[in-house]
Amino acid sequence: MKKSKAKYLTLAGVVLSAGILLSACGNSASSSKTYNYVYSSDPSSLNYLAENRATTNDIVTNLVDGLMENDQYGNYVPSLAEDWTVSKDGLTYTYKLRKDAKWYTYEGEEYAPVTAQDFVTGLKYAADKKSEALYLVQDSVAGLDDYINGKTTDFSTVGVKAIDDQTVQYTLTRPEPYWNSKTTSTILFPVNADFLKSKGDDFGKVDPSNILYNGPFLMKSFVSKSVIEYKKNPSYWDAKNVFVDDVKLTYYDGSDQDALARNFTEGVYSYARLYPNSSSFEGIKEKNKDNIIYSMQDATSFYLNFNLDRKSYNFTSKTTDIEKKSTQEAVLNKNFRQAINFAYNRTAYGAQSQGEDGATKIIRNLVVPPTFVSINGKDFGDVVSEKMVNYGQEWQGINFADAQDPYYNPDKAKAKFAEAKKELEAKGVQFPIHLDKTVEMTNKSEIQGISSMKQSIESILGTENVVIDIQQLSTEDYDSSGYLAQTAAQKDFDLYNGGWSADYLDPSSYLDIFNVNSGGMLQNFGLEPGEVNDKAKAVGLDTYTQMLEEANKEQDPAKRYEKYAEIQAWLVDSALAIPNVSLGGTPSLRKTVPFSAPFSQAGNKGVESYKYLKLQDKTVTTAEYEKAKEKWLKEKEESNKKAQEELAKHVK
Repeated sequence: MKKSKAKYLTLAGVVLSAGILLSACGNSASSSKTYNYVYSSDPSSLNYLAENRATTNDIVTNLVDGLMENDQYGNYVPSLAEDWTVSKDGLTYTYKLRKDAKWYTYEGEEYAPVTAQDFVTGLKYAADKKSEALYLVQDSVAGLDDYINGKTTDFSTVGVKAIDDQTVQYTLTRPEPYWNSKTTSTILFPVNADFLKSKGDDFGKVDPSNILYNGPFLMKSFVSKSVIEYKKNPSYWDAKNVFVDDVKLTYYDGSDQDALARNFTEGVYSYARLYPNSSSFEGIKEKNKDNIIYSMQDATSFYLNFNLDRKSYNFTSKTTDIEKKSTQEAVLNKNFRQAINFAYNRTAYGAQSQGEDGATKIIRNLVVPPTFVSINGKDFGDVVSEKMVNYGQEWQGINFADAQDPYYNPDKAKAKFAEAKKELEAKGVQFPIHLDKTVEMTNKSEIQGISSMKQSIESILGTENVVIDIQQLSTEDYDSSGYLAQTAAQKDFDLYNGGWSADYLDPSSYLDIFNVNSGGMLQNFGLEPGEVNDKAKAVGLDTYTQMLEEANKEQDPAKRYEKYAEIQAWLVDSALAIPNVSLGGTPSLRKTVPFSAPFSQAGNKGVESYKYLKLQDKTVTTAEYEKAKEKWLKEKEESNKKAQEELAKHVK
């Protein structure tokens, strides 16, 4: 895959995200038709074709529809596409568009019908603008790579065609059974050519008037660090499945942990993420002992990574060049990275945001979620565990299932560090190694979590050996030095905690982010995609990429997933990406009908989506939620099986 991606999340998003996910069953519908909650980061753009950040996608998924969407069971079902077919060779996907889909202005005025040409225009615009999400389609759509690389200047050679006003067709370079899941990503959304031309460079700037709408909601207002408001689109083609009239999201910086529960109790919010370590939690718990719900973990994985080639030092505790050089040598050493991994107490870390009762409920131990796919009846994580026998005695019997910590082991940490120190001292490295970890100063939960991580690592390895220097930054500095930094050289940290959610239903969606040729998270390693320098080779990312490219060619699903399990095992042993938590698994109070919202493991149409969401007047009880979950899981299994059987009917 090509080009860089920046759809990833910062850990600050963990405190708020999944406010509506898994939030179908349930009791009385609500008389209130407004969903009220909070958001944590302003969008930098509404240009859904060029940008690929969660702050953009989480908004646009409610405003613009693509060809397919997710239902409440995670199936990919027609959206703007009324029907679709795939050729027997798996290379040609043809979508018939519904005739009642229209474009509207933010004021709700009809602008134009949605046509097949809008999808062609959208992909051409994304290619011309060098979209952050090109990696997703550049090697998939026939002729697109040649167009992007300038081998051809004629976009008509690219495998996307408007057969007629109601028929759009994609020709792929290779079969991708998961292609439909890709169509829920915004880079494959349509755009009206006349509107695009009229806006010019203003298209997608953060103002409701700078995009057109064909989705369930219209954006009514946006005020930076204040409020985002949506209103139901009354002319929406599927208005019958939009059950809230208004959505109001108020900016929340994380500094007042009691504010969410307080506003929920006062009837302001429809949902409240709870913080078990906040000053008022015991009182909240007493009043709501039958209503606290721990959500299910979702498919977003967070992990620590090291900056392998740091260039910026605006936020650092290092005072000498020797300290900088010593840190750079240390993070290139696998034994050092493994020592950090084994010394990191994830349970203690989780307790800072979840409390003792929920400390392990958010733990994730692989970049690819362990149940994301199955291989010959076994979970992906179980197969990875079997592969680890090839990587040393310390990996014997490791269980990578969610919600428990298999890594934390002081004895292994000390043994690995002893090996690392011997190797590093031979290179003239001076100790202690100082690792800068930036945090947002208003995010109390994350500050507490990183302080816990610092304590566990330093207490086991010794402050004479390793020191974690916590750099508390303003939101602007935190974003500009990490999440919003445009180049690897601007990444100003030694340790970063970023997250990734899958674009499509294949393990490669997670693993390709470290591909040296195109990886969307490479910049967080201090590396630019396509520039395979000595640092990338020193940690084996060139080997990792070769393994990936070989696996990506495999068409048999079982063999393909087996290869990805081997790659994930390599990644575990490398300690280049140290998984820690997922989204979900957090305590909350809610008046959202359980499991009414769409569900997804990949793409954008089942994440922070308000279509299908229902509200109820009374707070959902724990018992109601658990009963609804049991029912939903059973229905989901049956629905997914039926959906798989239906796929065969679309092959022509």
